Amino acid sequence: MTGSRGAVTTGPAGGDVPATVGALLAHAAGQFAATEALVDDRHRLTFAELSSACTGVAKAMVAAGVGSGDRVAVWAPNVAEWALAALGALTIGAVVVPVNTRFTVTEAGEVIGRSNARLAVATEGFLGRGYASELLAADLPHLDTVVAVTLPSADRPAPAVPDGATGWDDFLDRGAEIPDVTVDALGGAVRPDDISDIIFTSGTTGRPKGVMATHAQSVRAFAAWGDVVGLTHGDRYLVVNPFFHTFGYKAGILASLVKGATVVCEPVFDANTVLERIAAERISMLPGPPTLYLSLLELPARADVDLSSLRLAVTGAATVPEEMIRRMYTDLGFDTVITGYGLTEATGVVTMCRAGDDPVRIATTSGRAIDGVEVAVVDNTNASQPPGTPGEVVCRGYNVMRGYLDDPEATAETIDANGWLHTGDIGVLDADGYLRITDRLKDMFIVGGFNAYPAEIENTLSDHPGVAQVAVVGMPDDRLGEVGWAWVVPRRDAGADPDALASDITDWAREHLANYKVPRRVVVVDTLPTNASGKVLKYELRHDATTTGRPGGPGSS
Repeated sequence: MTGSRGAVTTGPAGGDVPATVGALLAHAAGQFAATEALVDDRHRLTFAELSSACTGVAKAMVAAGVGSGDRVAVWAPNVAEWALAALGALTIGAVVVPVNTRFTVTEAGEVIGRSNARLAVATEGFLGRGYASELLAADLPHLDTVVAVTLPSADRPAPAVPDGATGWDDFLDRGAEIPDVTVDALGGAVRPDDISDIIFTSGTTGRPKGVMATHAQSVRAFAAWGDVVGLTHGDRYLVVNPFFHTFGYKAGILASLVKGATVVCEPVFDANTVLERIAAERISMLPGPPTLYLSLLELPARADVDLSSLRLAVTGAATVPEEMIRRMYTDLGFDTVITGYGLTEATGVVTMCRAGDDPVRIATTSGRAIDGVEVAVVDNTNASQPPGTPGEVVCRGYNVMRGYLDDPEATAETIDANGWLHTGDIGVLDADGYLRITDRLKDMFIVGGFNAYPAEIENTLSDHPGVAQVAVVGMPDDRLGEVGWAWVVPRRDAGADPDALASDITDWAREHLANYKVPRRVVVVDTLPTNASGKVLKYELRHDATTTGRPGGPGSS
């Protein structure tokens, strides 16, 4: 690979793929010019039009003072402006910082502040919230510009651009005087090993960590991903997975640029709406967590909707029922169903099943390593374990992150001296190299496809004036896969009514945490079970709740 904008990396299928996102966008515009590239409720853009629109965004960013290496935050749902903002920033060598749409402004401010983002593109009017207004009211001294994308809804027009923000159209107009040659020069200077994005993922310490990935890593990983799933030119890809997540952004937008597939944006998952969208847009590619497919399978209206266009599904992120896989073939009509395993620190993809794998293998494993990546299972001395023996899952290869933003200590704890990324997950490899995840070293649990970290939730709940101690555990849930339950030891002055305290703590959590992190049960107890060193024995809490059908522990409410 070279340092030019046209640098290439060899794709897993043997073809050359541009190794920077800007070059990939230009390549796609040339290869698939007249094919629809991006569709939402307000836009329909061909690949040629997408490239031109992204150049316009890039010019606007230059006019706003954004340059190579500057961070651009995007706080928005799956709408065309998310993709335009991200691709425009990447074209000139800026670094994209996606922000979770479920975050409170406190959580969003943490991500934007720590990344020193100079510009944020934020929506106004999504699900009744004004992200742009919230950012303008926050204390974010490094944030020079807030660009507001105002969204209409079915029952009201788009809201006004808030005072202090720049409207999207005005933002684009300000870039009109920037010559194309300026954007070309900045794009030509972007190197494959330059950082393309910083995606924050909470860790077991409770403090979000910014995972840094490069252009070349992202493009190569999702060229490989697209090859494995069989994504191709002409596929129409309904992206329900949020763009702020690696899966929606990279497996959605970037993989579609590589393959010439059409991205159809879905801002909010609603099973009936998705059914209608599949028929109306002739959707062929529909990835998502198991809850998505289970919801579709449960809809009575499914029998009256034409789903004949569906052919590709990719799932994972939670336990995958074997019967669901079978019904995805028979009842939803998919030709190919693939499961996989990945984490943000590994650019989102490590292992994948392959087309032709039987439903049992798809349901019970996460597949085998993608090309160019090694996967092993090790014991606590880092000795490799033989097939069938559990241990920590580690991986090594081009997909391993460049590190955590401003946190060399955490980086060194996660990536060892030999380049192995320690995932914190427990798994077993079979003789064919297929991985089965069996447990977690970390306490993370997955709520409807979103990672939730007990330490982060515990840190927030500990700030409640009535909480002395708290332990959070992920518990099984029929709809979401897992949800959080919190066991709380109250402060002495918290009051005598445990139900009232539990209710107040839940309200507190809703104010300070994204909704998927809010515990579904809060249990007030006298003490928490601990070992001799004072460590809370979470397995006892989980065991008591599982075996008795209700939270246990002395004095539980």
